[in-house]
Amino acid sequence: MRVLVAEDHRVLARTIATGLRRQSMAVDVAESGDQAERMCLLTDYDVLVLDRDLPVMTGDEVCRRLRELRDPPRILLLTAAAGITDKVYGLQELGADDYLAKPFDFAELVARVRALSRRAPKPSPVVLRHGGITLDRARRGVEVDGCPVELTPKEFAVLQLLLEAHGDHVSHRDLVRTVWDEHLDPRTSAVRTTVSRLRGKLGGPGVITADAGLGYRLHGVPGPLR
Repeated sequence: MRVLVAEDHRVLARTIATGLRRQSMAVDVAESGDQAERMCLLTDYDVLVLDRDLPVMTGDEVCRRLRELRDPPRILLLTAAAGITDKVYGLQELGADDYLAKPFDFAELVARVRALSRRAPKPSPVVLRHGGITLDRARRGVEVDGCPVELTPKEFAVLQLLLEAHGDHVSHRDLVRTVWDEHLDPRTSAVRTTVSRLRGKLGGPGVITADAGLGYRLHGVPGPLR
């Protein structure tokens, strides 16, 4: 999942971004409304966590402008105003998808972001399987032949992307765009290193193959995953 956090309070923005990354999400941060709009025009975000009180361009204006796009991100408005009138205005007049008042519990923020991502077209199944590999998105758990396997958030996100590809290749670029954030140098070995560790945890080098010019795929997937 790719998320943009638009929040000018740097400590809060960093806290939200760090927490979401620990949930295996790729997170970018914008500190002003105009920056958030530019980033949404350049990148296909699944969810935008948008503070209403932003400099240069308010969150309200960002929300209005993004709603004119053909395929806008799902928008979760953050605000200190918690009245019913404010919520109705944000949802009906601005076109936001959800509304969360400050201060908020982080677990609720995560739940709302995940709920918004599930409203996107063709949601991924909760449980993905291939051979002896089972990935449960709800529990954030992975098993190999019935035995639990501990994965880092990045390893989990890479495996989920490979499973969702139904045996097709996932390019290096798509892994960077979806699992990491905009600050990752595309020349870094981070993707290759993460895939290598994941292979070892799943059972060996043959589990994930790498094909030059095409990317990575789960080896020997015979057909659609269930």
